[in-house]
Amino acid sequence: MIIHNFGGENSLLNQFVSELRDINIQKDSMRFRRNIERIGEILCYELSKTLNYKVNTVQTPFGHKAMALPLNNLVLCSVLRAGLPLHRGLLNYFDKAENAFISAYRHHPDGGNDFDVIVKYFAAPALGGKTLILTDPMLATGKTLENVLNALKGHGQPKQIHIISVIGSKAGIEYVKSVFPENTHLWIAAIDDELTGKGYIIPGLGDAGDLSYGTKL
Repeated sequence: MIIHNFGGENSLLNQFVSELRDINIQKDSMRFRRNIERIGEILCYELSKTLNYKVNTVQTPFGHKAMALPLNNLVLCSVLRAGLPLHRGLLNYFDKAENAFISAYRHHPDGGNDFDVIVKYFAAPALGGKTLILTDPMLATGKTLENVLNALKGHGQPKQIHIISVIGSKAGIEYVKSVFPENTHLWIAAIDDELTGKGYIIPGLGDAGDLSYGTKL
């Protein structure tokens, strides 16, 4: 897997990640969602530099101009519900992309640390020969993305897979590397060192879904 980690660079991206982590600022759910959206915009702009381009001639009021325009057929696939603000950020830029959505949640059968990832809803177009962009803001253990990959298999083989996340753990990234194709790209704003016993990122930022949309039962 090819990893594009922007956490070690000095950029405006750090401001948005810092506000997501801040326990006082993150109480404002609208700002929390907007910061994830903005991170999505920045990461998809960086991703766009790796796409295929074709030179087209544009008619202006005063003449013609040859410009290189993106050629890829894109499908954006987000994990509900935490992935929705990130999805919106990508869709702001990749406005011609097709869209897919999948629900995946953790189920702790005995209330302990062990959990399964349950997939209950999935809607996607055909993926054969297209560029698939998976969005999940928190790449913790990597099991959610593995289950998403398995659910997508009946929809065709993508030409290329990209993953966009806000924060990931080192262990989760290593796990994703072991189950995704070698040429998969990961675009990520920050990588943290540890996981809790229940699989949450430390220091992380908490539960992105709850902070975006409120706590659930």
